[in-house]
Amino acid sequence: MAGLLLAAGGGRRLGGRPKALLPYRGGLLVEHAVEVLRAGGCGPVHVVLGAQAERVRERAPGLAGCTVAVNERWESGMGSSLRVGLDSLTRAGGADAVLVLLVDQPGIGPEAVARVRAHGARDALAAAAYGGRRGHPVLFGAERWAEVAASAAGDRGARAYLAAHEEALTLVECGDVAEESDIDTPGDLRHLR
Repeated sequence: MAGLLLAAGGGRRLGGRPKALLPYRGGLLVEHAVEVLRAGGCGPVHVVLGAQAERVRERAPGLAGCTVAVNERWESGMGSSLRVGLDSLTRAGGADAVLVLLVDQPGIGPEAVARVRAHGARDALAAAAYGGRRGHPVLFGAERWAEVAASAAGDRGARAYLAAHEEALTLVECGDVAEESDIDTPGDLRHLR
């Protein structure tokens, strides 16, 4: 079960501060998210960087051992990062499924990752749920990657694919072990405490 961390955004609503570079628990937010994937049982871990990618690499020793792919079109939205990540996984081979995590959700920890990861298979489609509402992380079996990549566009990522395949989607309740808040604005930085 591979892990895929999407960490390419430029933090436009944070005044141009890439979320990957936000300080968190003695390191960077991107390093924390990588550790969450690993502690939840994912490996190998692929990370998609974009905004200030070289600076992130220089400042984040916790990316050692990860496969890092750079989305040169990161400004076009999460969809392009998902495509870059799935391409990286396809080229690497060997994974039956991937669990996708976003860098800006520090309230999602290893427990939620492990719960969703438990539903992995080559044809799997699963997502964490919070009070019955679909959220992250999301799991895609390898048989679905090409279709997911083809449908990924703009800031919506895999939303269209998930909506079109709702009958096949397994929702895994994680509201008791995780908190799904995003860090999008300066006011959201309180979630990093």
